Amino acid sequence: MIGLRKAASIARVQKHLVCSFRSLKYQQGQAPDPKTREYFYYIDHQGQLFLDDAKMKNFTSCFKEKDFLVFFFKRIKENVDGKYADEFPYISPCGREKNYIRCDDTPIVFTHFIEGVASDGKPDRLSYGGAGDRMMVTFEPENVCMLPETGRMYHPAPQQYGGIGLIKSSLVIELSKNFEFESGDETRPPSHFTWRGTRYSLTNVLYDKVKFRRFAA
Repeated sequence: MIGLRKAASIARVQKHLVCSFRSLKYQQGQAPDPKTREYFYYIDHQGQLFLDDAKMKNFTSCFKEKDFLVFFFKRIKENVDGKYADEFPYISPCGREKNYIRCDDTPIVFTHFIEGVASDGKPDRLSYGGAGDRMMVTFEPENVCMLPETGRMYHPAPQQYGGIGLIKSSLVIELSKNFEFESGDETRPPSHFTWRGTRYSLTNVLYDKVKFRRFAA
């Protein structure tokens, strides 16, 4: 794994910088008009969903009910309406409720790897949203991308989420063993990735989209 201590240090600095610019004041369930209720959520780098103003954000306080998570995550899209977009760039609308979302990194975090069954023609998949096999994408080994500056690893996600998903750190530890760096230069993105005996040349199509990312508080 590349520069874990360095990555942690960078993340702490970025977290502090972004936090210092947060100024939005709100109340959960506020009603800007009689037909609308507004709620505010936060997704951390492990893919856990919280009420944004929760004082403690850990496994005990995150949302875990799968039906709710599927309902919530399937409706996430980019907040293109402009309201609160600077601090809550995503929204999950639900009838009269508008659920605004900010993220540590991306709204989609791939948390589990689900092995395919070759005999049934089922590919390897990545699961997201804390919902097991109810929300998945096909694993694309040639399109994984690691950011050398942080050690964070990304994979394509559905376009409604911005086309990019973060891979959970526990999975990165396992997957990063399969990377190769051209000429041994670890300051550049990996050039190859070996998966199930096949050596893939990485497209790094996500690199330009993620290299300047800021992380939320």
